[in-house]
Amino acid sequence: MTPARALRFLPVLALLAAGAAAPAWAGGIVKWVDANGITHYSNVPADRARARAAATAPAPSVPATSYRASVFKFRDANGVTHYTDRRPLNRRYTVINVYCPACDPRSPVNWDRTRLNLTAYGDEIAAAAERWKVDPALVRAVIHAESAFRPDAVSHKGAQGLMQLMPGTAEIYGVVDPFDAAQNIEAGVQHLAGLLVRYDGDVTLAAAAYNAGEGAVKRWGGIPPYEETKVYVQRVGTLHRRYQAGS
Repeated sequence: MTPARALRFLPVLALLAAGAAAPAWAGGIVKWVDANGITHYSNVPADRARARAAATAPAPSVPATSYRASVFKFRDANGVTHYTDRRPLNRRYTVINVYCPACDPRSPVNWDRTRLNLTAYGDEIAAAAERWKVDPALVRAVIHAESAFRPDAVSHKGAQGLMQLMPGTAEIYGVVDPFDAAQNIEAGVQHLAGLLVRYDGDVTLAAAAYNAGEGAVKRWGGIPPYEETKVYVQRVGTLHRRYQAGS
């Protein structure tokens, strides 16, 4: 991978909901928490030692989950792209809004009437949906709910791209660049397909697991009683029906 294509995650949101120490992965992106409680995601080899050290360090305390935060995106002199929750000084940057209205119980959006996006990433969605035998309307609904079709979206938990892949999930599916639309959609649809198989085609449970994780669905014997997950499942269902109807 050339430096211009490398992604190094400096302070990516101390608002991470996952308070446990992070494991070091065998390759690709690694995750580690520094002494200030700031979580880093990096594919720079030198950071693997930090990830291994973090795996045995006590987990820092972090604030409660928030539905709204900002990520600042910039590229350094070496062409490395950075995503950070610290406003960069003396350099050009882009602000990425990571607010997730579909996950927010207080969202004022009318999901029965909000505007649909029927055209974006049509080829990528069609190809992945056909390959993994998933309803393309469901794929579009999940992308709408997860990122509102923003390929550079980063959540407060560190999920990335159109289908909001966590770094570990991206690693499992061989994603090199989670902000590349084709790679992100391919991996997200493959993951969604696996969930649909696991839950015998039950879209509601698959959506719940996509949001809260399979462990939470198993632990609660169905949709977890988390307000975020309950509204997410409902809104994905609404969007799915509307995308199927095309309006």
